[in-house]
Amino acid sequence: MARLNLITTIDQPEQEQNLAYKDRPSWFRNWEKTGLLQFEDKNGDGFIQYTSTENNEMVKVDRDIMVLANPEIAGLPNWVIALVAAGGLAAALSTAAGLLLAIASSISHDLLKGVIRPEISEKEELRASRIAMAASIAVAGYFGFNPPDFAAGTVALAFGLAASSIFPALMMGIFSKTMNKEGAIAGMLAGIGVTLLYVFQHKGIMFIQSTAFLGNMEPNWFLGIEPNAFGAIGAIVNFSVAYLVAKKNPQPPIEVREMIERIRLP
Repeated sequence: MARLNLITTIDQPEQEQNLAYKDRPSWFRNWEKTGLLQFEDKNGDGFIQYTSTENNEMVKVDRDIMVLANPEIAGLPNWVIALVAAGGLAAALSTAAGLLLAIASSISHDLLKGVIRPEISEKEELRASRIAMAASIAVAGYFGFNPPDFAAGTVALAFGLAASSIFPALMMGIFSKTMNKEGAIAGMLAGIGVTLLYVFQHKGIMFIQSTAFLGNMEPNWFLGIEPNAFGAIGAIVNFSVAYLVAKKNPQPPIEVREMIERIRLP
């Protein structure tokens, strides 16, 4: 609907010619100020030409603004526009808050206290949690100002990385009593390693374009799969490596297998 609103507002098919740039609506002017919407009168006729060819004069229409701009494009009241903006902000903040808590607790409690320093005090654990949260905010802020893709693409990358690392380990941990820690760790490292290699080859190391490597390779060279969707291949690699490594190592202790049986009960 947002795309339809944009096209019909600019093209105005019921008229004989496109919308004049000087008559552009207020929403157009407002989003131009942000730099997320840009117009260039390539043929100098003073009218907006919106096409899918190289003659397109809408030289930039950021996909991330479409949902937020949609109520304004449709001419809805200001309070509706405010509700959409508030909803988007609330959704972003609630998601970020949950993820920050998960990151902080996994680093301070699971990794630091559970593996590296089991003797750490609660006060030190809390301090580590705060440091981990601050570092996460810094990294997220960097990617907010330098996104590796538009919003949906960035989310797809995040889920792809999760699919190639965490998902197979969780599934095998529940449904396979022979899966051991060696297999799970090896599978996770292999899955996320292959996925990151493919993603970084397309988008640059840590999504910094100037650091792209293997540049002589064609885009989407593996079966035509885009990097945003490569998490599925990473998951297959994860499953395969984990199974092979688990077969070469002893089974988990009896208490772990009994715990899995208890988990399976309704």
